[in-house]
Amino acid sequence: MRFYTNQKKPRKTRQATNWLRFIIPTIIVAVALFFYYVNKQLTPIYTEYAEIQTQKIASYVISQAIQARSSSVYDINEIIENVPDDTSDTVTTKFNAEIIQQVMAEMHQLVEDHLERAEGGDLDMLPPLGDLEYNPDMMQKEQGIVFFVPLGQATNIPLIGNLGPKIPIRFHVVGDVHANVETNLVEFGINNAYVELNLVLQVNVQIIVPLATSKSVVEQKMPVAIGLIRGKVPQIYSKGEQTPAQIEVPLEKED
Repeated sequence: MRFYTNQKKPRKTRQATNWLRFIIPTIIVAVALFFYYVNKQLTPIYTEYAEIQTQKIASYVISQAIQARSSSVYDINEIIENVPDDTSDTVTTKFNAEIIQQVMAEMHQLVEDHLERAEGGDLDMLPPLGDLEYNPDMMQKEQGIVFFVPLGQATNIPLIGNLGPKIPIRFHVVGDVHANVETNLVEFGINNAYVELNLVLQVNVQIIVPLATSKSVVEQKMPVAIGLIRGKVPQIYSKGEQTPAQIEVPLEKED
């Protein structure tokens, strides 16, 4: 005959097993919550840091596109057209819209091409970032420019500047490149003016960091034409309401 004995585990062993079943999941959950809390607290810090780096990178790419343009800065008098008025004494001045449209179209295409090359992993289009590093593989696989930032550097702690896990930051262009014309006129003397005609390029980018995303606008100003406009000095002029008009009277020569 065979006898089966039901051997029970000691009570202390059963208690230890039950404690382990409770403690291990608790530790895992606590660690996960801790990292989530720390990451959430640090998210605004490295989001702001990412925006600063994004502005630097995108501005550099746009500057490269501006340097690649075929034409140089025009003299303001080269793109000004004088339109005679009904009277012979007044002339209306306007800018040559055709030249301005050509510059806008050229810059629009150049900026888009340079940004596409940068997002495609072309490191020649990107500025050196010192301790930061790009990830060309991720840039080729995913849309956008990807670089890594050490956590200590993002939090601006000098002692651990290059330590800690590296945070991936990605940004990509959202929408088309916008270009607007801006003029700046400074009058001086009598009928003289210094004129600047600038092209304001705007690029909307989306910045993606762990657990957060934000949008930013990168703006770069490019001179199209600058120079002096010298008008005709009138025979009668006034320096202001409180000053009497200055009148030039021709004098007859004595025999």
